[in-house]
Amino acid sequence: MNKSEDVRFDLMKHELVPKHVLLSEEKKKDVVERYGPLELLPKISADDPAIQQLGAKPGDLIKIMRSDAKVPHYRVVGQS
Repeated sequence: MNKSEDVRFDLMKHELVPKHVLLSEEKKKDVVERYGPLELLPKISADDPAIQQLGAKPGDLIKIMRSDAKVPHYRVVGQS
């Protein structure tokens, strides 16, 4: 089974999956200036289905926005 056959629905449209956004290098720099080096931020696995659907790679920064949270969560994509 190839990767396209494995995706049966758009995971990002599911009501239980919070919005995930792959940040640009410019936005990534803003987050680093505000919160410190990427090494200090929590990690998210490159094997996470949402990360795979975004096409993110290790070292990328993801902004996760949950409907019940007042501030976004940031995660650095780690190794698989």
